[in-house]
Amino acid sequence: MGSAKKTSPAPARDRRDRIEEMRRAERSRARRGRILVVSVSTVVVAALIGVGAWAVTRSGDDDGGKTDAKGASGHFTYAKDGVGTWSGKLGRTHVTKKVAYPMNPPVGGDHNPVWMNCNGDVYTKAIPDENAVHALEHGSVWVTYNDKAAGADVQALAAKVKQTPYSLMSPVRDQKDPIMLSAWGHQRTVKSATDPAVASFFATFVQGKQTPEPGASCTGGLSR
Repeated sequence: MGSAKKTSPAPARDRRDRIEEMRRAERSRARRGRILVVSVSTVVVAALIGVGAWAVTRSGDDDGGKTDAKGASGHFTYAKDGVGTWSGKLGRTHVTKKVAYPMNPPVGGDHNPVWMNCNGDVYTKAIPDENAVHALEHGSVWVTYNDKAAGADVQALAAKVKQTPYSLMSPVRDQKDPIMLSAWGHQRTVKSATDPAVASFFATFVQGKQTPEPGASCTGGLSR
């Protein structure tokens, strides 16, 4: 009588396969050289990639350098697991001016035509909200922290991000909690890098069902 063969849990195996598939897709896109980023002065205004063409649809009204995130009014509704879901419609218009987002860090709304690189990129300085929001539109998870976050947690989260395609990390000094996780339309606070909610958030929202543009590139955008 044969013994049962041990296998890894299907969800974990499927997730590893999906991450590896995304890595292969990113490497393939890079090899084909189908990415073009155009910069004008200090503002990058357009980018073209093989998976689509992104162009400026409007430059915003003359409002002193800021524009509202149209359609982004609303509030977070929190589930029992601590994940907040934005109640309002999130605009997706490309703009080249600063956007006054109604939440911090922003989880969606009008954004810059160029995404922030999110192929496991860790930024040690603040990045433009408008470019980060575009990365969320591509299905990435954005890890943010302020000065109250423990150094050990920042290092551990950075290591996790570096191993995860479709994720990025940066400091947001004026956010309300030390460590926060954001995806398009969703956000939550975590207590530490070892909080089980970190793995759960990544598993749910990295290229999750909330993604407006699944499979869009996380390379060839803005890096700093």
